[in-house]
Amino acid sequence: MSDNNKKNIAVLGAGPAGLMAAWRLRRAGFSVTLFEQEPVVGGMCATQTFKGRDGDYRFDYGGHRFITKNPELLAFIDELMGDDLLHADRKSVIRFGGRTYDYPLNLPNLLKTAPLALMAGAVKDLLLLPFAKKPDDFAKASFAEWIQSHFGRTLYRQFFEGYTGKLWGINPDQLSADWAGQRISLIDLKDVARRLLPRRNGNLSVRTYARKYRYPKYGFGQIFTTLGERLMAEGALLKTGATITRLEQADGRIERVYWSQDNVEQSATFDQVISTLPLPLTCQHLGLPCDLHYRSLRFVNMPLKQENLSDNTWQYLSDPHILATRLQEPRRRSPFMAPQGQTSVMLEIPCNPGDATWQAPLADLRGRVTADLASLGVDTAKLGDETFEARSEYAYPLMDLGYQARRNDAIKALMPIGNLIMTGRQGTFRYIFTDTAMEMGMMAADMVIDGVDRRHAIFNHRNENTVIETQSVA
Repeated sequence: MSDNNKKNIAVLGAGPAGLMAAWRLRRAGFSVTLFEQEPVVGGMCATQTFKGRDGDYRFDYGGHRFITKNPELLAFIDELMGDDLLHADRKSVIRFGGRTYDYPLNLPNLLKTAPLALMAGAVKDLLLLPFAKKPDDFAKASFAEWIQSHFGRTLYRQFFEGYTGKLWGINPDQLSADWAGQRISLIDLKDVARRLLPRRNGNLSVRTYARKYRYPKYGFGQIFTTLGERLMAEGALLKTGATITRLEQADGRIERVYWSQDNVEQSATFDQVISTLPLPLTCQHLGLPCDLHYRSLRFVNMPLKQENLSDNTWQYLSDPHILATRLQEPRRRSPFMAPQGQTSVMLEIPCNPGDATWQAPLADLRGRVTADLASLGVDTAKLGDETFEARSEYAYPLMDLGYQARRNDAIKALMPIGNLIMTGRQGTFRYIFTDTAMEMGMMAADMVIDGVDRRHAIFNHRNENTVIETQSVA
């Protein structure tokens, strides 16, 4: 352990991947310095607490919940959180055209809810699907091609086209499909056809996502604030409010890390650097080219003067004219996310830095989303006059057509730097779940501990073409 103590490791970013890497390294005896730009740890998995007139309201950066198929990681989280880890059931719906559909789509609900024309179109697609032209290479197919080849044109136009264009800010025929197999949880029409046949158990549904999940009492970020406290107790050095400004490299190594804290630029040398910063940002700090981009989110959070809004974990808002993509009620995850007897609503609004939505005054956004909520049947007279906001600049890696080649170019440019390991959702430019990011962090730490280069394995970890949620043990 004494040899390890002589090695000084910098971990850039204290989100799930960075914290797990730091934890594993510190437990192995390494000296670890963790840099985090925000005042609290957790990254995109942090929870913000707002002091409202009626008490504290807590909001995550999006719709987080803990699921995993990794028993070791699950046991770690269970032990870390103890009695503060709640168990919950997910229930989600799609709101579109004034109707509410179950999510994932299922045949009985479609028959009951969908307009006759939609069902007729879906059945026609079902009959023609075996004869429809398939993309020659699904790895190079567009999202629009992938969806239509699996679900048909009718369901694509109704449930995917408008929502996807709103979420990503580009036409779905310009969006890569290579992530769809892991993320799209709707029933394949071929599966529907099989299930139309009589079955003894009469079950017409299919398990396409994790119905049960774990969630901390005081918000998803509680996992990471607790882990951060443990890390500091173990002797790790945590620098919050520290923004990385430059990485100095020479002779295939990062020689010096520069950061700004309290408006003072500082620097230090490290034996190894683990970066969970966005891949293009790390390249920028090194003076390397990188043509990769992200889709951002603004979160508009408002108290609601009633105990509950609905029983839905979240509601997907598929109508293109509605500004937000998802409506969430944090109390559905934990009753401690709002003051007793009150609830709150959170709307996720996709945008790009510098565009009209990103720059719009909060009061203007509130007015717009209030009108949208009224159209969804929310009693907006019960909205309090307080509005809380959060932003995520690097919310989603933008996987447009051809991004794989540009990602590979960036990885190739970074590989000669022998003491740099990229990891996590942002660092590897991957659209992954929290548990996968945590596993990547542990892989980065193990690479340092073992002295074996596994960087390519980290970049491609859990890249299997299957709906990951169905394998959850949580």
